[in-house]
Amino acid sequence: MAYTLPPLPYAYEALEPYIDTQTMHLHHDKHHQTYVNNANATLDSLPVELQALSADTLLQNLDKVPENKLTAIKNNVGGHVNHTLFWELLKIGTELKGELKEAIKNDFGSIETFKEKFAAAATTRFGSGWAWLVLQNGKLTIVSTANQDSPLMGEKYAGVSGTPILALDVWEHAYYLKYQNRRADYINAFWNVVNWDKVAELYATAKK
Repeated sequence: MAYTLPPLPYAYEALEPYIDTQTMHLHHDKHHQTYVNNANATLDSLPVELQALSADTLLQNLDKVPENKLTAIKNNVGGHVNHTLFWELLKIGTELKGELKEAIKNDFGSIETFKEKFAAAATTRFGSGWAWLVLQNGKLTIVSTANQDSPLMGEKYAGVSGTPILALDVWEHAYYLKYQNRRADYINAFWNVVNWDKVAELYATAKK
């Protein structure tokens, strides 16, 4: 089951001025496409039963992946899954409200504290990686992962676990054209493009 690059659910310029058009073209068309290509090349060499799994499910079953293919699967299937989710989590003009807002206030004390802790996780991730809001044992928690690791991989392979609710890509390719070395400015801009409707949908699904 070959993976394909999903189209963006909006125009490349839709996130201006917070995420620039050129970055979106390069990030989606080049970087994400490369993860898809490399994932498919590795997928062909896996046992048939693993090839039949969805990308998300494969990341949840890394114990079944041959050891000599593990790094390639983590990097490339992880990159495909992480980016596919990331595009869906971006949109201008949505509002944090309802059950999700109350859950964040309950688990972090306030919206401001949540944003501060999420920003800290994104800022302090050394090198390349991701910051995540996950649902873990019924509680919202902030974690970060290196490279293209995902909480879906679990503690053994990613050092963290949980169902992803919100994700922020802090690889330099996600922001360097516009923000250069100012990762903090990119993180601050991120709050203007969070698709809170999608985050709320993921939260509701994860709770079931």
